[in-house]
Amino acid sequence: MSTPTAHITCSALSLVWPDGGRALDGLDLSVGPGRTGLIGLNGAGKSTLLRLLAGELAPTEGRISVSGDVGYLPQNLVLNTELRVDAALGIETARAALHAIEAGDVGEEHFAAVGDDWDVEERARATLDGLGLGHIGLDRTIGEMSGGECVLLRLAALLLARPDVLLLDEPTNNLDVYARQRLYAAVDAWQGVLVLVSHDRELLERVDRIADLRDSTVTWYGGNLSAYEEALAVEQEAAERMVRVAEADMKRQKRELAQAQVKLARRKRYGQKMYEQKREPKIAMGARKRAAQESAGKHRIMHAERLAEAKERLDDAVELVRDDAEIRVELPHTRVHPGRGVLVLRDLELAFGARVRGQYEVRGPERIALVGRNGAGKTTLLRTLAGELAPVSGEAVTEVPLRFLPQRLDVLDDGLSVVENVAKFAPDATNNHIRARLAHFLFRGARADRAAGTLSGGERFRAALAALLLAEPAPQLLMLDEPTNNLDLASVRRLTEALDAYEGALVVASHDVPFLESLGITRWLLLDGELRDTTAEEVRAGL
Repeated sequence: MSTPTAHITCSALSLVWPDGGRALDGLDLSVGPGRTGLIGLNGAGKSTLLRLLAGELAPTEGRISVSGDVGYLPQNLVLNTELRVDAALGIETARAALHAIEAGDVGEEHFAAVGDDWDVEERARATLDGLGLGHIGLDRTIGEMSGGECVLLRLAALLLARPDVLLLDEPTNNLDVYARQRLYAAVDAWQGVLVLVSHDRELLERVDRIADLRDSTVTWYGGNLSAYEEALAVEQEAAERMVRVAEADMKRQKRELAQAQVKLARRKRYGQKMYEQKREPKIAMGARKRAAQESAGKHRIMHAERLAEAKERLDDAVELVRDDAEIRVELPHTRVHPGRGVLVLRDLELAFGARVRGQYEVRGPERIALVGRNGAGKTTLLRTLAGELAPVSGEAVTEVPLRFLPQRLDVLDDGLSVVENVAKFAPDATNNHIRARLAHFLFRGARADRAAGTLSGGERFRAALAALLLAEPAPQLLMLDEPTNNLDLASVRRLTEALDAYEGALVVASHDVPFLESLGITRWLLLDGELRDTTAEEVRAGL
């Protein structure tokens, strides 16, 4: 699958966006064979780095060297909906040539197209089957597939191409539990250079090393995510201890400097008194005064230098302690009283075939997890509830104000700034109020004026969430479609805390079972052709 010499090297790599924002600044990186987990805060430049390595972006400065062929799975996969599956897999030409030969056409161009790949169709079907896509026909179109199936299809194309270097950006986004297991197996079996960006803990437990990207510098940690967290905890404990020692040293130096200054002041007063009383010859007193001044000057310089050194040690120690800014999600106080009607579904048939038989009701501040395999219709159901899609039959009645955060985060206008996007949802809010709210989502100062189209996946999520939560009226029903996609681990934790404090009704569609369990879910609904109640245990077992 891969050559043993496959390697990635970056030297003094920098990228400046057209608006002047700097994504990377002087990055040095060297990656060899094995599985590397690239982590870092949202906006650190992880996805940008993968795009540079894949050749989708050109660096402003620096050099990139990648030996071998590169395969790249982007975070936001966009495929032509009219494209056939065989074309997406890259086997359309060879497959057509095979069929022509089988039909009796022995044209030389067909044999040239096939080359030595006579089993291309069988390999393609085997690869699709290995990723749980055995039911997908090679003649189907992309438009007939779900987002998760498209991700797996792109991965299948990469596996068929057998690149030397594989770059995966949030590959488990939109994948159900079953599909994630297939992806995990593919990652476990990979033999070449693999660099993956992910917030999926189970996936990061499968890597050989962690590359922590911060401020355009990569720090390496051997082992998987758990080993990284243990090593980081030890580092941070040592760093905090160094800060305490440095703070104590600085206090001592300040105290000694103050004591020295008091002592020198006393000597000065004593010398002045001796001079006024003329108890010694004038020449002797002058010499004593000059010696005292010289000694005092040296003393002050010595203590000042010690204090400066102590301050420098303190600054160095503080620099090692991480104080990562995290989003402060302040959800509206929208209490829904127990028993109050929130949502009613009656004999609902969705646009792409899923059904809700009979009547389903949501009352009070219920917390509902909507689960199901890729293509089951979860996003279709949420879009129907939000009024974006009309049902084929039946009805969905929402009895309280609702807000829907879609999986694709397309509520934002890419051409507008973050501030301008939020203002569209809250036309009566002042600019200062909007900026104050955005600061809680880490959009401060010039960051709030950046165009939405230049944001990373995690930044885009924060901007979209801020827009919905600032909108009027505030939501008493909040619907989220795969909200942990594109978020770093710290932001997932903050989002969990915020949703835990939310007093309205909550419907969350997600394949991230640990995240769902952390929300205090009161009801699990499985959409699998029809909507029915299920349990967390059944979901964990793979539906």
